[in-house]
This record gives sequence, structure tokens and C-alpha cells, in this order.
Amino acid sequence: MENHFYIDSEELSSETLERKHRLENDPSSRTDHMAYLPDMEQISSDIRNKVMSQVESYDYSQYTAADVLRALRRDNLSVDDLKALLSPAAAPFLEQMAERARIETRKHFGNTVYLFTPLYIANYCENYCVYCGFNCYNHIRRMKLSMEQIEHEMKVIADSGMEEILLLTGESRSQSDVKYIGEACKLARKYFRMVGIEVYPMNTEDYRYLHECGVDYVTVFQETYDPARYEQLHLAGHKRVWPYRFEAQERALIGGMRGIACSALLGLSDFRKDALASALHVYYLQRKYPHAEVSLSCPRLRPIINNDSINPLDVHEKELCQILCAYRIFLPFAGITVSSRESESFRNGIVKIAATKISAGVSTGIGDHESKYNGTESDTEGDEQFEINDSRSFAQMYKDMSDEGLQPVLNDYLYV
Repeated sequence: MENHFYIDSEELSSETLERKHRLENDPSSRTDHMAYLPDMEQISSDIRNKVMSQVESYDYSQYTAADVLRALRRDNLSVDDLKALLSPAAAPFLEQMAERARIETRKHFGNTVYLFTPLYIANYCENYCVYCGFNCYNHIRRMKLSMEQIEHEMKVIADSGMEEILLLTGESRSQSDVKYIGEACKLARKYFRMVGIEVYPMNTEDYRYLHECGVDYVTVFQETYDPARYEQLHLAGHKRVWPYRFEAQERALIGGMRGIACSALLGLSDFRKDALASALHVYYLQRKYPHAEVSLSCPRLRPIINNDSINPLDVHEKELCQILCAYRIFLPFAGITVSSRESESFRNGIVKIAATKISAGVSTGIGDHESKYNGTESDTEGDEQFEINDSRSFAQMYKDMSDEGLQPVLNDYLYV
């Protein structure tokens, strides 16, 4: 698969440009994407091998309508049944899949939909991921919020009524170290009942420290589970090491986290195999750690600053709906999050079928919640990671979900 991504190089130094050019054009200048770096913890786990052996043997062209119908008749699906539901053969049966998914969702989650909002506290990054607006060679306004600014943003969000927050940073340990993230999490516990993080992968002890700071769950996007494609897209930085990223959720659970979320960024590679890998990653983690709360996200590529032509490859709303229905039927107890990358109409529909959680009042920029919530102007904001597609406020989202006949839930977990 050719790499057609373009990253703006305006105002980068000649030395930086030379290194960027070398990384793009000379594979020998890149570190081994399968080799752990000295500061990376290695755990003993068979989950990666289990997932990848299934993905590598997956030939979705071999599945037939009979395979799909057989899967839909079963109460508990096998891995092979999941493969059938993700195959092209399942496309004509999308209506039946949606009805089965709707029944499973209502059976296990009732008529509820959970609402949360993300808060980006820094956009510095040390990785060169060619599809991401935060990547270290993209010329954007960088910003790292102080604790005072973070608390102000949190108060603005909490005053809107939100009770769950997801804290995000760019992947820079030098600018957003574990202590900085931990202090932000301690502040979040003052304002929110549920706190999640989506930051760079860490070692077990780091996750244990952040859990003590108040973090409930950890989300990590593998981006693509295809190691060869991953190598092409991640040219520099800690993120380049594919196996270390794969094992992040398991290290988080070992470190005491209550929940984890897995995801591929659909559109970077073969989306059917990435969807299979994401589901199996959750499936095997759930079997090994039955106490853990597990969930799936399903983001698609979105345009970024200096590149408005990035879009998911062959993953349209129909394909996305098929994936989400397959997830729900195969993993009836798992949470499924659909982000503001998707359109208002799609999100309104999918929460009635398979999704259980959606974001509201979203900004992927830094320090701009007050300006977006209250209509004020600010000159101290950092640029966004990607363009969102659904910009509804928390109040509007709450109303829309209620109007759709759903019960919005802000929190269902109490510490005692």
C-alpha cells in the first residue's frame, strides 16, 4: 500500500528537514519497529501471539452467506463466526446483524447511552506518525497547559454537567511526563466521578502510580495491527515499537487499572483484519482478566492540519456499521464507543443498535473549552489533533439522546 500522506514542512530547520527526509526515504535510518527499547518493560504474555495468529490466517474471501447465517443463529459466537460477520459475505445481511446487535445491546445495557468528554492538556509529540496532526514534524501551535489552566478547563466542563472525562496528551515524555499527567488526574478527581487517560504507553509501575492518582481506565489505539504497515506509518519515536504498544492495556491491568479500551484507526490498513484484531485483543484480555471492564473504540481517519485529504481507505459508514454490529454480537458485554469523528446522523443511529458510549462537547485542541463552551476568544490555544465531525455540546447531545428515546447516563460507578 503506497504512502500518500503529506506533512507540511514550513519553518522547519534545515537539520530537521534533513532528518525528516532521511526517515522517509532511507529505511536503514529507522530503528527496528519490533525491538523493545532499553526503558520499555517486557511482560510474559501469550495474548499477542493468539491475536496475530488468528489475523494472519484470516482469509475473509473464503466466507459465504451460509457462514454468516450460521453465525447469526448461534447464541455464543466463536472466533470463526466473528470472522464471517466481518467478511464481505456479511454485507447483504447488515439488517439482520443490526437487529441481533440491537437485541444484545438492550439485553446487557438496557436503554442507556453513556456520555463523556475528552480534554487535551498538551499537544507536544516526539513521534513521527505521518497521519497525525500532532506528529513532531507538523508545523502547528504547540501548547502544554499548566495545572491552573487544566483546573480551569475542568471546571468549565464540569459546570456543563459532565461527570466523566478522558485526559489526553501528545506522546512526549519530556513535555508530559508521568508526574504531570498524574497531577492532572488528581485534579480531575475533584471534578469528575470517572477519569480515563489516552496518553503514551507506559510501564506497569507508571500505570500503578496513575491509578493511585485517580485513573479508572486506559485507552490505547494500536492504530494498525499490521506490523509491516505500522512500520511504514510510524517512522520515529517510542511509538514506532509495535509490540510495546500492543501490550500497553495488559500492563495497565497488571498495574491495577479497572478498565481498558482497544482500537485500531480504521483506514490505515486492511480494515477487516484490523477490526478482527481489535475485537480479539479485547476478547483474550477479557478471558485472562475477567474482572476487567473492557471496551472497543472504532475511529476512522479524519483530516488534520496541513493535510485535509486524509480519509479512511474503503471504510464507509456501511462498513463501519457492519464492524460495530459484529463487535456487539461477538462481545455482548463490552462497551463500544463512537467518537465525534463520525457524523451526527450516524451516531444518533448507531447508539440505538450497538454503541454504548459517545463523546459530547468535544474539542481536540488545547485550552479552548471555555472559548467553545462560552463563546469567548482566546489567543492561548494549541492546535487540534484532527477535525471532528460532530460538534454538538453536552447539553445538545443529552437532549438529542433523550429525544431518540434513550437514557443518557453520566456515571454509574461509585467508590465506597
